Amino acid sequence: MITRNEAIKLIMNKLEDDDLVISTTGMISREIYSYKDRKANFYMIGSMGLATSFATGIAISNPKNNVVIFDGDGSLLMNLGSVACTGYYSPKNLTHIVLDNYSYQSTGSQSSISKDIDICRIASASGYELVKDFPQFQERDLDEINISINNLSLYRIHVSMEDTHDISRVSHLPVEITNNFKSKIL
Repeated sequence: MITRNEAIKLIMNKLEDDDLVISTTGMISREIYSYKDRKANFYMIGSMGLATSFATGIAISNPKNNVVIFDGDGSLLMNLGSVACTGYYSPKNLTHIVLDNYSYQSTGSQSSISKDIDICRIASASGYELVKDFPQFQERDLDEINISINNLSLYRIHVSMEDTHDISRVSHLPVEITNNFKSKIL
């Protein structure tokens, strides 16, 4: 099974320079920051469960930009109502990547309930137009991830637990993250 960090690197390499990235709090933001820090990344620091809500607003107000959410299963489950809201507004420029390791790894690796919840069916029932589940994601599957302005998409990628002790924290202050990101959308 692919690691979360490997999946992040593959997908980040697929993005264009002007694609906007919203990453959930915790290890996902830290891994994106460590691998490819850029002004078009918005790191959700200390706001678990809110990446989907924030990205939906960004996508609606910036329809000419692709917006990509990097979410975790625990974060998504924490604010599952945001999936219904996103489906309702259906921004065509939003791609939702859920990296599912069946745990709240950033807070101590407590088990999440994602093994028993069909995240893809919930997204589909909520109005997401393209929904795909990748239980055994490999590099060749990257071609199936379409990041473009044509439909609201969700991709669930099952990833393995991994050692995350050596990943640095995002060193930008929240105001710096905001100002950097604003420079890419205004």
